[in-house]
Amino acid sequence: MLTHSLIPKLRTLKLSGMADTLDHRAQTAQQDSLAPLEFFALLLDDELERREQNRLRRRFRDSKIDETKTLNRFDFAAVPQVPKTRMADLALCRFVERGENVLFAGPTGAGKSHLAQALAHAAIKHGFQAWFQPTHTLLASLHAARADGSYPRVFKRLIPIDVLLLDDFGLLPLSPPTVEDLYEIIRERYEKRSIGLTSNRAPEEWSEIFGNPLLASAALDRLTHHAHVITITGNSYRQKRNKKNSGTLPPKSE
Repeated sequence: MLTHSLIPKLRTLKLSGMADTLDHRAQTAQQDSLAPLEFFALLLDDELERREQNRLRRRFRDSKIDETKTLNRFDFAAVPQVPKTRMADLALCRFVERGENVLFAGPTGAGKSHLAQALAHAAIKHGFQAWFQPTHTLLASLHAARADGSYPRVFKRLIPIDVLLLDDFGLLPLSPPTVEDLYEIIRERYEKRSIGLTSNRAPEEWSEIFGNPLLASAALDRLTHHAHVITITGNSYRQKRNKKNSGTLPPKSE
């Protein structure tokens, strides 16, 4: 009965982790003759675990990544050009600690977005914050923020994110204002926070995307300095996966 009377109080104090396991821990303490401090330490561990799991769920929700896109679910056999050992090393997230960038280039459907999100997934697991956005969507939101006066606030929120993933860089043309915004993002994050970038254009073509030689030179110099560049060639990973999966589907009933 004592534990039952404590549960509402624990929930009022927002200690749901302790409330959820109180009965179980009380039984364990009695069976194992635990000292009061040992019993209390177990309850604290439960509360800390609950809070960490909640933080992890929030990080994944806020990141906009697809949680199914992990390295374990990437078919490296379908794209042998992707260095599996190197990806495993990047998944340790030392590049995040050093503020280094990871840049993926390759044809449409080559698995670039999957790999970028897999690294973001690993970063979140390591306690970092990540955010995944198509490049044109992010820059369009900044352009709209200029119109309603929220630009400083919106831009400021981008800088402290540990891993900012810009997907499909170069897929759509950039207007002069958005080119300037992209340059400012790269400049502000340089050597402090990591950028992940995917593009179906070869790295030597990226300067053309900016349409401004001076900004292109300044931006790409910072973007590629201390960067891990992974270039994927060959046929579409997505199509290979589709063909592989199609062979495992049961035939349609007649």
